[in-house]
Amino acid sequence: MGYEIDSAIQEHYGIGVERDRLTTWGRLEAVRTGELLDRFLPEPPAVVLDIGGAEGAYALPLAAAGYEVHLIDPVERHVDAARAASATAPAPLASASVGDARALPQADGSADAVLLLGPLYHLVEAADRATALAEARRVLRPGGVLLAAAISRFASALDGGVRAGYFGDPRFAAIVDRDLTDGVHRNPDPAGRPEWFTLAYFHHPYGLRDEVVAAGFPEVQVLAVEGIGAAGDTGPLLDDPGTREVLLGTIRRLESEPTLLGASPHLIAVAVASG
Repeated sequence: MGYEIDSAIQEHYGIGVERDRLTTWGRLEAVRTGELLDRFLPEPPAVVLDIGGAEGAYALPLAAAGYEVHLIDPVERHVDAARAASATAPAPLASASVGDARALPQADGSADAVLLLGPLYHLVEAADRATALAEARRVLRPGGVLLAAAISRFASALDGGVRAGYFGDPRFAAIVDRDLTDGVHRNPDPAGRPEWFTLAYFHHPYGLRDEVVAAGFPEVQVLAVEGIGAAGDTGPLLDDPGTREVLLGTIRRLESEPTLLGASPHLIAVAVASG
């Protein structure tokens, strides 16, 4: 089966540690990703492929907004959950299926937008990432939009080591050292420390841009998702109407500042398929 992924990744998502991330400590990521989707996606009823869409955190709201959304994910329990949520939604998904970003079933030029909001950081080998990006390019119509997310090469050092205080554990210090050396993130204790994430590849911002350009997208923007909001607890700022727009407006203003890109835990590359 072409959609097999590493067992460590399957097990990580199987225990549900990520299920409520976008509504709790990852809320800023969700808010900002939603902003970028609103800004760059074509108008509905465009056809959107949400590849690696998990349980539908973005796919379901897009369907509600009038898009024809096809969700594909390699984790069967994610797809089952997305189907169950879709079945009771006022605007259901067009489809939800188990599949692989490297071998999409869609025809050439059949999509108006492709979301890769997870696959690039779970495809550790450069050749696999190149294949996934080439598949995204293949299924996009001329003028179609790609939004591809990545985790910053420096995320474990800044977010885990400094903010969360994991530097006290030498095992985490070793994780950071490897991340900074070659970008390959491995958790030595996935059962005991699932918060240290799972097998992944962490991109340098320029490396992300280069990979997308190499896949046939000549013009690529790399934008910070959380940006300067990663510096502290943004929950109170997001909850307060008086500070929410100041926070988000400042992040927008600095989202493409090259000297700050790597400090954002998540990055998004935005590109348009040429004719």
